[in-house]
Amino acid sequence: MIDSGVAGAAELLRQAREIYQGDQAALAVLDELDQRLAGPLRIAVAGMVKAGKSTLLNAIIGEEIAPTDAGECTRIVTWYRYGHAPRITLHPLAGGPRALPVNREDGRLVFSLGEFQAEDVEKLVVDWPSASLRDLTLIDTPGIASLSSEVSGRSTAFLLPEDAPTAADAVIYLMRHLHASDVHFLESFRDTAAGKSGTVNALAVLSRADEIGAGRIDALISAAVIAERYSRDDNLKPLALGVVPVAGLLAQSSRTMRQRDVDAFMALARLDRNQRERMMLSVDRFVRAGPEGLAGPDGLAPELKESLVQRFGMFGIRLAVAMIRGGIDSPTELAHELARRSGLGQLLGTVDSLFQTRAEALKARAAVVGLESLLSGSQPGQAAVLETALEQLLAGAHEFRELKLLGLLRTGGAGLPARQAGEAEQLVGGRGNLPFQRLGLSPEAGPADIARATREALGRWRSIAENPLLVDSSAVDACRVVLRSCEGILAAMPAVR
Repeated sequence: MIDSGVAGAAELLRQAREIYQGDQAALAVLDELDQRLAGPLRIAVAGMVKAGKSTLLNAIIGEEIAPTDAGECTRIVTWYRYGHAPRITLHPLAGGPRALPVNREDGRLVFSLGEFQAEDVEKLVVDWPSASLRDLTLIDTPGIASLSSEVSGRSTAFLLPEDAPTAADAVIYLMRHLHASDVHFLESFRDTAAGKSGTVNALAVLSRADEIGAGRIDALISAAVIAERYSRDDNLKPLALGVVPVAGLLAQSSRTMRQRDVDAFMALARLDRNQRERMMLSVDRFVRAGPEGLAGPDGLAPELKESLVQRFGMFGIRLAVAMIRGGIDSPTELAHELARRSGLGQLLGTVDSLFQTRAEALKARAAVVGLESLLSGSQPGQAAVLETALEQLLAGAHEFRELKLLGLLRTGGAGLPARQAGEAEQLVGGRGNLPFQRLGLSPEAGPADIARATREALGRWRSIAENPLLVDSSAVDACRVVLRSCEGILAAMPAVR
């Protein structure tokens, strides 16, 4: 909404270059912060082992380029960013970067570390010409709480550094159920240098959501109920902006669907209903071969059916067949509808409304945190002027004040009654950063509707701020931030003011 924080961060980095000229180590840090401020938003995908991180990442990108098996590469932090041509770069712990061959097998990208072992590699960087990566850099991390302390330690060191800002601007955290280790990680992420603003920049995903309903066709409905309950959990609410249920396997496979998959679904849809339902009672019954190992009455080879189970799960197979019998006969339409029903669309929309629409503020906040870390290691007095300017920016930039208030509201520390706290959270962008989302309007709301709702909110919050019974300093500050946010919406709509 307002770019004072972004412009202020850029100016502070420029001033820092003058102070640290000749200090190559400090200039290298500033180069990285400049690149971070100018580049796409960085979102890490984290979670415990087998939570489905790489599968979901493939679904978001729209191609099978993240390794989903238990190979060496799943133990390495891997960056996926936009590039005009496919390229894989290995960054070893010792020595310079090495280019790796780009190999595809059966539509999947296959990684080969060559003579390197996973423990010798700092990170992999995959440049890929995917439209999904133009405005977003995704970072796949090894499983947290792995049986291997070395593997788990890689994620911890990357996402929760002790003496430096984390490299991620936000995190998508996958969980199969809500465990104490999930809460512990999110608490730790909030307490890293990037979390010093007190903001909440994590989104939880109830991954493998189709398994919650045992693969039934209504599994996502059951998962949505559980996700909603988790989102109100007193332990999780202060740590994540929401919980989204996603059937990751279906999301990935629907985005990478092949013609042979469609043909198999069509064949299953043509079967007699009773015969098909008996066959789909279990995975074993579904993939079982016919007499003497031949294809069953559906005409599908056991190997193909096993491939369908591995790629779509029984939930995806049942859903695809039901859609075809409901009238969908276009492969493109089938793929799009399966992706939507997987929960991927809801996840992408949530990421966009909560993170992408305030990407500049999140990146600026990360740059400021990085600068704070650099200044903390300087000689006393070396950058005193810059430290003062940095403190003023953090206290005065509205985007940063919004992020801080959002964190306070999620933890109940803003001093407002529950109803007012809920409205304040919405108005500062906690449920979406676009004007209609901040005001609780429908996406079709026009400028006049937005302006009218904003003026009503302004009047309401002015009355709250002027209430003589409002003596809590945190509540007073919260009112000021909310009022400034409403004023910012109107300022961006000069034609209807």
